[in-house]
Amino acid sequence: MKPRERRETGQEDFFRARLDQIIDMRHALVKLARLIDWGFLEDRFGAVYSDGPGSPPLPTRLMAGLEILKYSYDLSDERVCELWVENPYFQYFCGEEFFQHVLTFDRSSMTRWRQRMGEEKLIALLQESLAVAVKTEALKPSELSKVVVDTTSERLSRQALTCAAEECHASHRCQIAQSRPRASCSSGQDAWDGPTSELCACGQVRADQQQRYSHARQFKRAGKPLRKLKTYLRRVIRDVARKIDGNETLTAIFAPPLSRAYRVLTQKKRQEAPKVYSMHAPEVECIGKGKAHKPYEFGVKVSVATTISPSKGGQFIIHAKALPGNPYDGHTLETVIPDIEATTGVELERIIADAGYKGHNAPADYKFKVYTQGQKRGVTPEIKRLFRRRAAVEPLIGHSKDEHRMGCNYLAHAQGDASNAVLAAVGYNFRRLIKWIAMLLCLIRACLYRPPPSAVA
Repeated sequence: MKPRERRETGQEDFFRARLDQIIDMRHALVKLARLIDWGFLEDRFGAVYSDGPGSPPLPTRLMAGLEILKYSYDLSDERVCELWVENPYFQYFCGEEFFQHVLTFDRSSMTRWRQRMGEEKLIALLQESLAVAVKTEALKPSELSKVVVDTTSERLSRQALTCAAEECHASHRCQIAQSRPRASCSSGQDAWDGPTSELCACGQVRADQQQRYSHARQFKRAGKPLRKLKTYLRRVIRDVARKIDGNETLTAIFAPPLSRAYRVLTQKKRQEAPKVYSMHAPEVECIGKGKAHKPYEFGVKVSVATTISPSKGGQFIIHAKALPGNPYDGHTLETVIPDIEATTGVELERIIADAGYKGHNAPADYKFKVYTQGQKRGVTPEIKRLFRRRAAVEPLIGHSKDEHRMGCNYLAHAQGDASNAVLAAVGYNFRRLIKWIAMLLCLIRACLYRPPPSAVA
């Protein structure tokens, strides 16, 4: 069933106060709410629903507004729900006509809404942020034809584990999983005994020893507890495999944890195949940064694009996309360039990138429109001036990571990585628009309330 969208009715209620009577209608959030084309978002997001029977979902403006507020002000799901009850401006932005004293939805609805929309539908929020920027003259459409492209990393919310800790964690996960399928056993008796507490305790002790020795650069001593951990993990894998032998139900239940545990056991330090860096998030990758203070990060690579020319409202993110598989920067242009044009609706004339994009695989029509740092052939004085603006993308990456939740992703699985990258760009753009609208309101007030010049004696 499709959501029942909210419309302003203008009705009065004797027992409730209308929001437009208790808030300042000149506030930047109020102005922004009126500039956003909520009908466009309702059409795009409503396409995922069917007209079948069932309870209607929450209104699109409510859910989209909550996501915009969350990523604009760097809030968690719980915190944005708390502020929504307290802040009348948040409620007006999400489409409420009357002040609500209690939460009218459940916090988990935000998680389910994000999962249902996915990256493809959430792009509509990024498109609408650019449309509002053009509408308020913070951004010119002609500026979208020349862009700067760069990549960054979207870090995992939980720290990836070392080899020893990961093997200990894999052993614990396999042992704890033994207690889950007891109800699936057809016989009244338990299929096996509970987890071996002694082995769990020994594994944690060995993992702590290995980490301490490695921190002290005593790698030979660190090898002994690491070999012990491998032995513990082999024992757990064999024990679980022996006890589920012949039971198809239990074999299906234990297949994922056993597969990951075997990958942790057999992977080498410098192997080229994908490695498991985290048992709870096997999609995590190790991304080399090449920096002294941070040689590498665990997460997923993200491509970010912005305009070369500085806009009146500041730099806006016109494209953000998670790139799983840790691809080479130059090999991302094959998908990034068509996505930028699909998002903005403008054909690209110039693409400026750093030296990491040498040997790129841009589409054939754009082979001579991509210019990398240090390139000599075909570089005109105009393009040399554009190279000076290449670093304009760096502050955007810093702000989106520090202030808009791109630096630490709390959403689960690969779909969460992709959604978080897009929503972080959406939050950055709408935050820029809020500041731009507030500045315009200040200029208007300064012009309207300018004091008369004093009379000359």
